[in-house]
Amino acid sequence: MPTLPREHVEGERPEPVRPHQVRQVAESFGTDAQRYDQARPGYPEDLVARIVAGSPGPDVLDVGCGTGIAARQFQAAGCAVLGVEPDARMAGFARARGLEAEVATFEAWEPAGRTFDAVIAAQSWHWVDPVAGAAKAAEVLRPRGRLAVFGHVFEPPAEVAEPFAAACRRVAPDSPFQPARRPLETYQAGYAKIADTLRETGRFGEPEQWRFDWERSYTRDQWLDLLPTTGGLTRLDSGRLAGILGAVGDAIDALGGRFTMHYTTLATTAVRTGTP
Repeated sequence: MPTLPREHVEGERPEPVRPHQVRQVAESFGTDAQRYDQARPGYPEDLVARIVAGSPGPDVLDVGCGTGIAARQFQAAGCAVLGVEPDARMAGFARARGLEAEVATFEAWEPAGRTFDAVIAAQSWHWVDPVAGAAKAAEVLRPRGRLAVFGHVFEPPAEVAEPFAAACRRVAPDSPFQPARRPLETYQAGYAKIADTLRETGRFGEPEQWRFDWERSYTRDQWLDLLPTTGGLTRLDSGRLAGILGAVGDAIDALGGRFTMHYTTLATTAVRTGTP
């Protein structure tokens, strides 16, 4: 469910907080890596196929690979994938599932002369400094290599989203991230900013914006399994988390025990120009 840094919460004084500056949240997803891997959705196969087809070869670097959800899809498409992940617990889980993964933030990661045909960031680029990340991607991409930054836009129906937001404000008012309703256009503007940053490097061709729409049905248990893997909740103690999940569970029960989520997966992608 969409969450916002406090600078965007209505009625509060803006603060210069960006997701990549909240490292304790960015590196908290490994609290329950197995749940994260089981509950988080994968990515549209059409997106994976389009990236693979538009890259000059099979070598892929996965930035913020997490447990390897996207990486395994690219492996299944015939790619050789290396993951970079700041949370050692997540990287360990990914390794246990067959992914080569190195523990580091992307900004600090040492490529040691290695280059790649594609650099992907699946639901992770907001944890990377955008300027440093764009420069690092250009550094490690081969000529004509492709950078693809993508992620999901989703929000449950108001009957579920509103009780969740109210519970978060009540139980965890000090959280740096709070649920907020944001239209698709807001996310599209964010991906347009990524494109602007890539242009500013002078090392990429004209960025493209891709969009994939799809749906998924969730039962009460499935959604309550996913919620604790989101950035606003990973650092809550069990008591406060139970209070939020109870409110959301009641809301889903009132809908008959399930609901349909409308997903949009957005991507900003660009090809590295120049020669080695």
